[in-house]
Amino acid sequence: MRNFSDELVRKIAEMENPTVLGLDPKLDYIPDFIKEHAEQIFPEEAAKATAKAIWLFNKAIIDATYDIVPAIKVQYAYYEMYGIESLKTMLLTIRYAQKKGMLVISDAKRNDIGSTATAYAEAILGNTDLLLGENMEVTGSDAVTVNPYLGIDGVKPFIDVAKRDGKGVFCLVRTSNPSAGDFQDLELSDGRMVYEAVAAKVSSWGEGLVGEEGFSSVGAVVGATWPEQAVQLRRAMPKAIILVPGYGAQGASADDAVASFTAEGKGSIVNASRSIMTAWHKRADLKPEDFAMAARFEAQDMKSKLNAALKNRKYV
Repeated sequence: MRNFSDELVRKIAEMENPTVLGLDPKLDYIPDFIKEHAEQIFPEEAAKATAKAIWLFNKAIIDATYDIVPAIKVQYAYYEMYGIESLKTMLLTIRYAQKKGMLVISDAKRNDIGSTATAYAEAILGNTDLLLGENMEVTGSDAVTVNPYLGIDGVKPFIDVAKRDGKGVFCLVRTSNPSAGDFQDLELSDGRMVYEAVAAKVSSWGEGLVGEEGFSSVGAVVGATWPEQAVQLRRAMPKAIILVPGYGAQGASADDAVASFTAEGKGSIVNASRSIMTAWHKRADLKPEDFAMAARFEAQDMKSKLNAALKNRKYV
């Protein structure tokens, strides 16, 4: 039976690369020549031209990185804001990445209860008969991010679908944004912080989905911008796969990003989005047409920095 955590841990080991590439496109990130080409295809349909530009951009970056990066992450908001045509592009991107052998995390941060949460879980993780262009069938993402604020009522429907289909769930525990502490650092009556209580729940929720590699398919999101807490949370969630945002454009270093890894250098995957997608902006030696090559160079650099940081751990 399929187990998401096993697949992810093994793919990271195979590529020696604990990173996930965030494909969260904005039109500003896309070279003008791609947008101009898309407008020529759809001269009077702005929404379709936008979706086409995003697809060409995403596809090129996947083609340039699929052999060195184990997974991609798609942030729903960046597709939703451009309308239904771009949402179709997101689904096409998910399926294309999977066809190339990459795992896909949908960063949807869904939060609801009962039948509504089940509907969200089926929509994002479940398998459907929907067909996209280029004869690609939608099979659902491999994992999804969820907001556990409503408690187990809001998470169990996702866990149920994940268990049935061998998918993964990442619960927000300690997020990377500056104001995370407004709620997550509140002290409870037993002396724990809110994020510590959430971590304890995530650890218990994942007990039934532990794979052969020793990690659960119910994981956590812990920002790289809080390395001291990340060390603490790794101890609290020894079997959780930890998704680590905040590296690169959000300011966290490689040393910060590896704080949540186990002593053996396993169990976490670090996300980078903007720093890889817009790498071509920073390379004076490359043309806009070389944007995908620039993304590959940036992904390789990130891999090298993370592996070096793992060998010389600053936070233990």
